[in-house]
Order: sequence, then C-alpha cells, then structure tokens
Amino acid sequence: MDVMPLLLLVAGSAAVAAAGRRVPVPVPLLLVAAGLAVSYVPGVPDYTLDPHIVLPLLLPPLLYTAATDSSYLDLRAQARPVALLSVGYVLFATFVVGCAAYLIVPGLPLTAALVLGAVVAPPDAVAATAVARRVGLPSRITTILQGESLVNDATAITAFKVALAAALGEGATWAGGIGEFLIAAVGGVGVGLVLMVPLHWLRTHLTEALLQNTLSLLIPFVAYAVAEQVQASGVLAVVVVALYLGHRAWEVDFATRLQEEAVWKMVAFVLESAVFALIGLQLPVVLKGLGEYEGADAAWYALAVFLVVAVARFVWVYPATYLPRLSARVRAREGELSWKGPFVIGWAGMRGVVSLAIAFSIPLTVHGGEPFPERNLILFLTFTTVIGTLVVQGVSLPPLIRLLKFPAHDVQAETLAEANAQAQASRVAELRLDDLLADERNALPAPLADRLRMVLERRRNAVWERLGQVNPVTGETVDDTYRRLSREMISAEREVFVRLRDGRYIDDEMLRTLLRRLDLEEAAAYREAT
Repeated sequence: MDVMPLLLLVAGSAAVAAAGRRVPVPVPLLLVAAGLAVSYVPGVPDYTLDPHIVLPLLLPPLLYTAATDSSYLDLRAQARPVALLSVGYVLFATFVVGCAAYLIVPGLPLTAALVLGAVVAPPDAVAATAVARRVGLPSRITTILQGESLVNDATAITAFKVALAAALGEGATWAGGIGEFLIAAVGGVGVGLVLMVPLHWLRTHLTEALLQNTLSLLIPFVAYAVAEQVQASGVLAVVVVALYLGHRAWEVDFATRLQEEAVWKMVAFVLESAVFALIGLQLPVVLKGLGEYEGADAAWYALAVFLVVAVARFVWVYPATYLPRLSARVRAREGELSWKGPFVIGWAGMRGVVSLAIAFSIPLTVHGGEPFPERNLILFLTFTTVIGTLVVQGVSLPPLIRLLKFPAHDVQAETLAEANAQAQASRVAELRLDDLLADERNALPAPLADRLRMVLERRRNAVWERLGQVNPVTGETVDDTYRRLSREMISAEREVFVRLRDGRYIDDEMLRTLLRRLDLEEAAAYREAT
C-alpha cells in the first residue's frame, strides 16, 4: 500500500489551510481551489473518494468534534427549527431537486433523479461549522445551522437508500422509506443513549489522561460502528453520545480536558483541511466519465440544479420559520423575529464531502447488469452543486452578514454575567476554604492560607512558593496540603459554574472559557516535578 499520496494530501492541505488563515478568502474555499488546481498537475495521483472510507472513518470524528463543541441546552431550545431543517427540509429538497432534475435532463429516470436529490439535499456539517466560526453569526443562528448539520446526514442517507432501491428495481416505497427512517432514527438515538453513560463512566474512572484521550479518539468510531451493525443510524448515535459527553465534560479530570482539547483541535484541523482539498481533487475523476454529454448541456444542467438547490432552501426556510409563529405561544416564547435570520439560514446551505461520498456509493449497474442510469451525470451534478454552494454562498456569506448588520454581542452584558458567575464561585470557594482550614489536618501557615484566598481575586497572576514542611497529623508536606486545598476550591468554583450553566444564567461558551481558566490553574498547581 502506497502511503505517499495520503501523506501528500495531509501535508499539502494543512499547509494551504495554515496559509489561508492569513488571507481574507475563506479557508474551505481556498482548499477546494487548491485541490482543483493540483488535480491537473502532472504526476498527481487520482484521489477517488471511497464511501467505505469517508462515511465510517471521516464522518464520525468530524461529527463528534462538532457535537462536543455544540450546546445541548441551546440545541434543545432550538429543537423545532433544527428538526424542520434536518428532517423536513432534507426530504423537501430531495423531492424538489429530484423532480426538477427529471424535468430538466432528458432521459433521466425519476428514480435516478430522486437519487440525485437525496445526494445533494444535506448541507454539510464541516462547511457549516467552518462558516459559523469565521463570520461571527448570532448564537441562535449558529445553533440552528450546527444542529441541522449534525442530524441531516441521517435523513439524507436514509432517503438515498430508499431512492436507490427504487432505481435498482428493488420495489422500495416511500411509505417503507419513512418506516426505515424511523427505525434508523430511533435505533441510532437508542444506541447513543445506551452507550453514552458507560462511556462517560469509563472516561471518569480511567486514571491517566493518555488513556482517557485514547478512549476519546475511539468513541465516535465505536458509536458509529455499533449503530450501523444493528441497521441503525450511526450519525445519530455519534451525535447523541457526543452531546452527552460534551455536556458532562466538566466531570472529567482537568488534565484530560486540556489534552483532549488540543488533540481534537489537531484532528479537526487535519480532517477538515483534507476533506475540502479532496472535494477539489475529484474534478478529473468526475469529468472522466462525462464524455457522452456536450459541454454546453452539462453546464446548463449544473447551473439549473444549483439554482434549484439554492431557491428550494428559501422556499422551505421562510414558511418553516413564520408559520409556527401563527401560534401566540410561539411568538411569546421567541419574541420578535427579524427577516435577516431566516435569510442567512436560507443562504448558508453549503454542501460538502458527504454528498460526494454518497454519490460515489451509487453502484455501477442495476439488476440485470445494465449500467446505472446517468450515474456519471449524477456524479458531475453533485460535484458542481458542492463547488457552486461553497464558492457562491461560502464567499458571499461573510460580506452578506456584515451588510445585514446583525446586532453586535453585548460585551458589557457578557462581562457582567461572567463577573457575577466568578463572584458567586469565589464566595463558595472561600467558604469551602474556611471549612477546610478549621480542620487541623489541613493546617497551613498563615501566608499560604492568605495566598489561597488571594488566588480568587488574582487567579491569572498568582505565583506560588512551595515549602517542604510535613503536617504531623496527615504526613503531608505543606506543598501537598496546599495543592489539595487549592483543588477543593477549584472544584467548588467548577460546580457553581456548571450550576449556572444548567440554570441558563451563562451559556456553554462562557462555561468553557471559565472551566479552561480553572483547568489551567489546576494544571499549574499540580504539574509534575521534572
């Protein structure tokens, strides 16, 4: 097995992504463009997307890292719009794009056209996350886009299986497809619910950060494989497990959290870079089998399908947004709604590598040995739709958001919330310290006790001196006692922050900021002697 092409892909995409951080062009688009350019360099091997690699090996970790960075509470609060987009819109897009392609492309069977519709229906999790990071969308819109992209692959894959079975002449029906989707969805969620608690227990009981992070890397693959083994949705299993573990990440040892954050940032960077580069590298593979179509006809079909995909999203988003608001309860709960939010959600429908991977899984022949109808054209239209959405929508989205002038984050309010959270946590930690110091087993010299109190006010600048005296009651050195009491105080603060997050006084992003500050403090206090 020649590993050089893989090494070149990883190294080249990482280099382009690193360079892209210094230019105003969105990194995903830069990677796609680089892939397109490199694909015609003499000597570059063909990088054909293998669905047996992309779906079970690339999709689970990308979903896992996106889900752990999401907020379970925010997603629960936006469950209705997320469900309408991740399920309703995908089925709607499958039908609309399929019917449009059937009418536009002469000789394309309706079943094959619906296969194309299912392939291009789901916006991509990687693209949505990459855009949300860069453009600074309001939190509600970001949550909806991330939630949609986490779940919609399960809907699209099921719709694809049903349409493909019909195209292959296996007698599939949409009623049976709905039943298959429900079984896959319920099964995927069920597998996630079964796995999440023991996996979390195992994470909290492993004693070494290295072992805990090894487990962390295995979790998305285990969840996906177990669900697929029982004919359930591996996508939903990964998302459920990841949301639970992300929500309970504060219970894991601080060293694990710090190491895990660094590990998953690296994994996400490498995979996302390689995925977008792979999209561009597919052009020669896609064009190779397109010889039967004239250039003008193929270009027209590509433009028409892209326009249908873009318009269909708006056709779904606005009714799905405003019809539920006919209810007075919904209006009272959600307050005023500007047209800007639905417009951005409608425009942020970039497709990605999952669509291409699904398209490449279309078999070459149907029953009887006949070629699958217009398979090469479906691959080409999928490719052009992915490229079109990434280029047109990906490039225009940041300036569009700036043009719409969404309300800026209220920095003063956020700072006040953070200060209030820190004040509450510090009060609880000081009470914990007073109780501990009242016990003779925890006796400390006055200067060190004062330092423990001072760290609550000047946490970032604290520099501690260690003494080597031994406590006659416990046998601990003063340094050991000091570290233990410091950890008790940090634990008290951490519990308050989580309680405030659960009560929705602060959001998950602020919780992660506060917890990281505590983790770094704890790491500094408990670093191993060299």
